Amino acid sequence: MRIIDIRTIPLEVVLQETVYDANYTMKNKPALLVEVITDEGLVGTGEAAHFGGPMSSTTQVIEHELKPYLIGKDPINTELIWDLMHKRAYKHGRGGIVIAAISGIDIALWDLKGKISGLPCWRLMGGYRKRVPAYATGGFYSSTKDNDALVDEMRTYMKAGFRAVKMKVGRNSAMELSPLRASEECGIAEVSLQEDIKRVELVRQTIGPDIKLCVDANGAWDVATAVKMGRKMEPYDIYWLEEPVWPDDILGSREVAQKLSIPIAGYETCSYGIVDFHKYINHRSVHFVQPDVAWSGGLTECIKIAHLAQAANLPLAPHIHGSAVAVAAGVHLLGAIRNGSMAETVFPAHPLLTQLVKEPLVIDTDTGDITLPETPGLGIELNLEVVKQYRTDGT
Repeated sequence: MRIIDIRTIPLEVVLQETVYDANYTMKNKPALLVEVITDEGLVGTGEAAHFGGPMSSTTQVIEHELKPYLIGKDPINTELIWDLMHKRAYKHGRGGIVIAAISGIDIALWDLKGKISGLPCWRLMGGYRKRVPAYATGGFYSSTKDNDALVDEMRTYMKAGFRAVKMKVGRNSAMELSPLRASEECGIAEVSLQEDIKRVELVRQTIGPDIKLCVDANGAWDVATAVKMGRKMEPYDIYWLEEPVWPDDILGSREVAQKLSIPIAGYETCSYGIVDFHKYINHRSVHFVQPDVAWSGGLTECIKIAHLAQAANLPLAPHIHGSAVAVAAGVHLLGAIRNGSMAETVFPAHPLLTQLVKEPLVIDTDTGDITLPETPGLGIELNLEVVKQYRTDGT
């Protein structure tokens, strides 16, 4: 069996309301799917991250830079193909757009490898557990969301069966080094530091003591602010504080980790695969290790990152923020490894999560877990009508 083509499928859903985290504005939910086609008619499906830029840039790298290296190759040889793509492209970019492009192809190859072998990816990669706990990512800012609306949102997650939730903090341009200070969105949906603490307090009161509460600053704080805010949040039993400082500040993250009782999680935005995550792990700058399979090198690279974390006795909690394809890949990774933590899910979900594939992964309302499928590969089949509805390239 040989690879004969690689194609991308750009999709986009416009959100009914613009939402914000500490630094970024989200008006839509795009997804860049990747298909690897073989001469025997089998097709593997993956997804490539494109955060921070247009999908067309990543498409260009996939279809015109990486694809020519792969035509005629045996798709079973995932390690060889990953190394080939990386060695040919690393002088062009050692992270970011290139590693994201590699990620999408690699996920598609693992889906294909599962279909060839007849095994689901989670078994093919390790086969550790069939059920994976999930948490609901929410608590975003918006111009219309007050604290009452935030509380109602968290109650929705509890009714859906989640045993863990995550909320955003850090949207305050008055902070030192805040990226919002010179942003066009400066002043929109902002809160003070004290208001953020009140938001955390309200969420903890709402969900009670038995639901895990994670907090995500999206790299907005400097070390002093992160330590001050972390200490104020410690009474609320925070399960992890995610990306408290800028992702390049590895020593700063270590300082925050040393001074707080709250475990530090991160950093999906530092995307150069095993090289970057080795630094975080080696410096003990994080407790929860958070690569993104669609952004940090695909399943091939994230398995290695998981093993690095395992050697340091650290849990892996992958960042998962894409379509149903990226969710499936992230959850299969968690089912394959010994030190997997929780799966991130966006809920209530947009159509690229709920409608894009014919049988999306679902949350068990009694346990808050996701049960992995036994079907080959990622266990997903695209709904072609939904693909057509949200496709942006006119195909």
